[in-house]
Amino acid sequence: MIENSTKYPFKLPFSYYLNPDVLFLAKDLLGKVLHTQIDGKTTSGIIVETEAYFGVQDKASHAYGGRRTNRTETMYSSGGVSYVYLCYGIHHLFNIVSSVEGEPHAVLIRAIEPLEGKEIMEERRNMAFSKAAITSGPGSAAKALGIDASFNKKDLNGEEIWLEDHGIRYDEEEIVATPRVGVAYAQEDALLPWRFFVKGNKYVSKPNKI
Repeated sequence: MIENSTKYPFKLPFSYYLNPDVLFLAKDLLGKVLHTQIDGKTTSGIIVETEAYFGVQDKASHAYGGRRTNRTETMYSSGGVSYVYLCYGIHHLFNIVSSVEGEPHAVLIRAIEPLEGKEIMEERRNMAFSKAAITSGPGSAAKALGIDASFNKKDLNGEEIWLEDHGIRYDEEEIVATPRVGVAYAQEDALLPWRFFVKGNKYVSKPNKI
């Protein structure tokens, strides 16, 4: 891991999210810090695992084939907003919408390494922050940060939820690319290596294998 503290931290600008290369963003987001502020309580974590979803041509994407529903409409927004949906009726999953308006790319945040507000995360997850499971997996990460359905379509550089660059960078050999999790329905697209995680980080969800 490479760290440089000279001009950090700074909030990621909207222009960052307009990048049409969702695979680049999914990798580049590793090391960025995701913050939430709810009722005056701030929590944050370093992003250590992501998945890329490549719009209308990706069979694993909610927007595959140009599908537009009340749920997926957020994905068609200009990049820089959150896309939050309920999975299995239990877990809220947090995604970052990217690219330009009408091009529904998104990056799912699958795991974070706790940074700020660890005691708050403990309350939300009812477990010690020293346990990897507290923020391992997309449902756990969102719950620890207090993200629920009300966070859908929030601006990602506002006062409730935002991302910062703290100068944390990972070399190519520190990043693992594997197929995404739980997308067997996507046929051949299920095999695409569009899940990225930081090698050896204990908060990465299972299967944490190369």
